[in-house]
Amino acid sequence: MGQATQKVVIVGGGVIGSALACFLAAHARFRGEVTVIERDPTYAQASSALSASSIRQQFSAPVNIAISQFGIEFLRNIKQHLAVDGDVPDIGLTEKGYLYLATEAGAATLRENHATQRAHSVAVALLEPAALQQRFPWLQVDDLALASLGLDGEGWFDGYGLLMAFKNKARSLGVQYVKAQATGFAHSQGRVNAVTLEGGTQLACDWAVNAAGAWARPLLAGTGLDLPVYGRKRCVYAFSSPAKTPDCPLVIDPSGLWFRPEGNIWICGLPPPQDDNDVPLEVDYDLFDQAWLALAHRVPGFEAVRMQRAWAGYYEYNTHDQNALLGPHPALSNLLLANGFSGHGLQQAPAVGRGLAEWIADGAYTSLDLSPLSVQRLVEGRALLEKNVI
Repeated sequence: MGQATQKVVIVGGGVIGSALACFLAAHARFRGEVTVIERDPTYAQASSALSASSIRQQFSAPVNIAISQFGIEFLRNIKQHLAVDGDVPDIGLTEKGYLYLATEAGAATLRENHATQRAHSVAVALLEPAALQQRFPWLQVDDLALASLGLDGEGWFDGYGLLMAFKNKARSLGVQYVKAQATGFAHSQGRVNAVTLEGGTQLACDWAVNAAGAWARPLLAGTGLDLPVYGRKRCVYAFSSPAKTPDCPLVIDPSGLWFRPEGNIWICGLPPPQDDNDVPLEVDYDLFDQAWLALAHRVPGFEAVRMQRAWAGYYEYNTHDQNALLGPHPALSNLLLANGFSGHGLQQAPAVGRGLAEWIADGAYTSLDLSPLSVQRLVEGRALLEKNVI
C-alpha cells in the first residue's frame, strides 16, 4: 500500500462517500486522486438528505457502540474538522438522548443491552415506571415495565448539513465530484480496473468504492456478489400540537413508533405494516393515522395533533442482519463496499469514512477495527445481530 499515486473512484456522493473522500484526501500517507461519482447532486432521493438524522450510543453490538462514540466526538468538534477557509459548518447538534420504552416482554432485552453498554462506557440509565413518570410527566407509563435513557452522546442534527460539510471539505482538499450514473465495475484477474458509466465510458482506478446507498446492489451484478441491500421506504411526519413535552428525548415506543421534537413541532415515524423492497418514495399518509393512535396513547397531549408536512426516504436495508457491510469485496480486493447501514449511515459516516480511508492508505484499520462488519460474513453465512434496531 501507500503507492506513489493512486486513483480512487467512489460511487455515491452521499454522506458515506463524501466522508471517505474527505478523510482519504486528508490522510498523511495518501498520494493520489479521489473522484466521487454522484448521479444526482441535488440529492433529491438520497438517504443523507431525507433521514431523521440522529445519533445514539444505545446499541447491543460493541462495534456499533464504538462507531458512535467516535461519531459523537466528531460531530461535537465539527468546526475543527470540517471548516473551510473560515466557513464553519453548523449542524445544529442537539443532545437530548434516546429513550427506549419497554413492556414486560422487552424488559429483559433492555437489561441485557444495558449491561453491554455499561461495559463499553456508555452513559445510560434504566428507569422503572415511577422514575420515568417523575422525569417525563407528560408520558403515559401504565403499560411499561422499564425504560432506557441515554444520558450523554445521543441526540439529533442536520444530516444534510453534515453531508454538505463533508462534501465542501473534500472539494477543498482536491476531491473531484462528477455528475454521472455508474453502472458497474470492470474487473479482471481478481481486481477492479475501472468504474463503468452510463453510455460505456470507463474511469480507470486503482481502488473503487461502492457507496451508492439504496442503489448499491445492481452495481455489483457483474462481480459475483448478490448484495442483500434494498431500499426500504420510511416516512417521516412533522406535526404540531398544543401539548408540552419539556426535555423530550427521541422516544422509541414498544409499538415501533418513534418521535422527537424539531424546533416548536415534532417529527415521528412508524415502520410500515408491509416492508417491501425498492418501492417508490411516495408518502403513505394512511400510516400517519396509525402513528397518531400510538402517539395519543403514549403522550395524552398528542390526542390533538395536526400534520404539517411529510416526506419519504430509503433505509439502505441489509436484509442479512441490518448492519453495515464494509471492506473488500470477497473476490475483488481493491473494490471496497460501504453499504447496508439500515438507517444508521449518517451517524456512522465519520468512523466508516476514517476506517476505509485507513484501509486504502495504510492497508488496515489503524484506529478502530471495523472488521466485525466485514462483507466476509455473507460468504461464511454469519450474522452480526444488533438487538437495538429501530
